[in-house]
Amino acid sequence: MVSRKLSLLLSVLLLAVPVFAQQQSVPKPKPRVIVIGVNGMELDMIRPLLLKGQMPNLASVIQKGAYGKLRTVSAPNCPRVYSTLFTSTDPEEHGVTGFIVGGITANTNMLKEEPLWSMLSKSGITVGMANVPATFPVMPVNGYMISGMLTRGKNCEDGVLCAPKLSEVMGGDAVYPKSLQPELLKNVGDFYIDCERMPGAGDLKGHEAEFIDKWLGKVQVIRAQQTKLFDYLLTTHPTEFTFLGQSCEDRTGHWLYPITPFNVGYNASINNVRQDAFPNQYVAFDAVLGSILKHVDENTYLIIFSDHGIKPLREFEEKDPHAHMDHEKTTPVIAKHDFADGDDVPGSFFAMGPGIKHDLRLMGLGASVYDVAPTLLYLYGIEQPKQMRGRILTEIFENTNNKVAAK
Repeated sequence: MVSRKLSLLLSVLLLAVPVFAQQQSVPKPKPRVIVIGVNGMELDMIRPLLLKGQMPNLASVIQKGAYGKLRTVSAPNCPRVYSTLFTSTDPEEHGVTGFIVGGITANTNMLKEEPLWSMLSKSGITVGMANVPATFPVMPVNGYMISGMLTRGKNCEDGVLCAPKLSEVMGGDAVYPKSLQPELLKNVGDFYIDCERMPGAGDLKGHEAEFIDKWLGKVQVIRAQQTKLFDYLLTTHPTEFTFLGQSCEDRTGHWLYPITPFNVGYNASINNVRQDAFPNQYVAFDAVLGSILKHVDENTYLIIFSDHGIKPLREFEEKDPHAHMDHEKTTPVIAKHDFADGDDVPGSFFAMGPGIKHDLRLMGLGASVYDVAPTLLYLYGIEQPKQMRGRILTEIFENTNNKVAAK
């Protein structure tokens, strides 16, 4: 009798082993992270808009998460800083030191250090990237990549600060995998990549109001297209890691920053026309953020950053022959960010998600663009490579004793 009961018990235990083993082998879901890069977002401009309730979506992110200034590199510009952020290495180490490197427009083939998206792909994380600066030509990822600023194309042969349409890209691939491009053309349309190039001084003279309104109208069209693109990708091609970029804010700030007559470079015929233009770019970005937030649930991490800020020209810039020209073109520039001292134009950082502290303000310049990649790797439980110079922003998390994500 005892032998029969023991046999029955063993049978039950043996039946339970496969079920238990199956439960044990089910991997934990990987974290979902959405990153938004806003080129040249200036905190001094954002704060009044937040107070007036004109950026409710960003205000919600601040309330639910951590935020503060983000130290950037010296003489910051978009490809220089983004490539630093991708790799957490110095510009001289990763190879992309500016818009033009050795007489050639900066491109991904110049990267000497492994970028974040490659590390994530190798670790089995699905990756989606769209309109991120300095990602042309696109590189293979475990997902998709659509290039952003510095993409070459028709009427944009050098790729610097211009906006070719998707169908007009030249000199490399703007979409990976290639099979995604016809799908985008069909469902999103033939959208502009990046923001519109600014008009030259000759075009503006005598027609300032007309050209400014026309240019801002084109910017609005491009932002609407980007919003549609982001929504389509987040809906039909969700990935565990998604990186989206915006750059019209910076472009507008360069020549339409709301300066006053005592600022360097002031020109009443231009600077009195649309003083609302630059602040309104952030109000428009907040609407884009609202569209993205529809895809963010309580289990999603959301990171928003700017590579640098932007400030009016300083008095000593009068000595610089290119101070009032955008990247040595002919647009009258009144604000810039490539000051030798990058601390003059810090970027900004916002983060919310599981385990991130609420309404936490990061004081000083303790966080830097070098720290973004290590912190993102930390969310996925991936060890920081030795070449990375940044650190994990542990201060934004409620509890850093345990890994945020299981390996």
